[in-house]
Amino acid sequence: MSLPVVASWPAHRAGAVLTIDLGAITENYKFLAQKVQGATCAAVVKSDAYGLGAIQVAQALEQAGAKEFFVAHVDEGLALKPALSAQARITVLHGARPQALAECLQAGLRPVLNSLEQVAELKAYAHSTGQQQDAVLQLDTGMSRFGLSGADVALLAESPDLLSGISLSLLMSHLACADAPQDPANAQQLACLLRYASVLPKAPLSLAASSGIFVGQNFHQNLVRPGAALYGVAPNTQGPNPLHPVVRLQARVLQTRYLKKGDRVGYGLTWQASGPCRIATLATGYADGFARAGATTGCAWFEGHKLPILGRISMDSLTVDVSGVPEAALGAETLVDLLNDQYGVDDVAKAEGTIGYEILTSLGRRYHRVYHNQPSPV
Repeated sequence: MSLPVVASWPAHRAGAVLTIDLGAITENYKFLAQKVQGATCAAVVKSDAYGLGAIQVAQALEQAGAKEFFVAHVDEGLALKPALSAQARITVLHGARPQALAECLQAGLRPVLNSLEQVAELKAYAHSTGQQQDAVLQLDTGMSRFGLSGADVALLAESPDLLSGISLSLLMSHLACADAPQDPANAQQLACLLRYASVLPKAPLSLAASSGIFVGQNFHQNLVRPGAALYGVAPNTQGPNPLHPVVRLQARVLQTRYLKKGDRVGYGLTWQASGPCRIATLATGYADGFARAGATTGCAWFEGHKLPILGRISMDSLTVDVSGVPEAALGAETLVDLLNDQYGVDDVAKAEGTIGYEILTSLGRRYHRVYHNQPSPV
């Protein structure tokens, strides 16, 4: 399988520039790995490393010390495998669909078993090949999303032969309320995981993803699985974000114009000028990851000037108030910040009524992409 190329339009034709700081990502990884000393710190690079480029990100993280990588789908793992060393292990969170199981295993990917049906499929494959097959078993400890139920766990405990031919190298679950460290559901899920693990074949345990790392040391267990935290998303709202910002998005000014009192802007003419002002239209819209919802509370930035978004965001453009910027400083082709160190993905998410994860994974494919601090090939 050929490696996917992250879309990157040429700089002279692209309407916006997305800069991804791989050095910041690796610093975030090292910070998290230090925080969970005694546990393995994996890296979740599903959804193209949250939209930032799985190949580039994973290679940088491997050079920073990561050896365990998690993706969601088999094809994500198949694409990533040739880009990493033989020592790196890739785990597929969704497991493999029945007809893809052989491809998954033959490529050296480790499947997560989320149901008794997936357990039975892997057992049958192991017996057909005469070889033990390595896998992760996911346990539902209260989120009711993925994993074996309590009844399923009891059945496996009573009938160990159901796991014949399967070598479990990890037992995992996922916290539902990790972004609220004091929520009692966290402790309940940890207790449930430990209870289930006590009746299953002994294996390392994993419960904490990004936010879970900050709930408490006892949640680290043997392996943690940070994803969004690697990319600078705040793990919770309990204090300052300890992680480095990773992305900068700059959109080009397509056009500027002066408005008089009473002039309106955008679809539906929802914004009306209360007096004379100057506005700019930028080459980024909802097709590029900036949703219409909450647009009126969002903003852009230029050399310390806050530029409020005016009216509705269009598919390919948005409009901002640039009245406070000297006319000579900003004209057609000028780059204006939509994401930067001061106004990051969590700030945009707050304006849009969503979470930083969604902002990152929604960033479009029409940008010119620049990777800073890209490591040299080993």
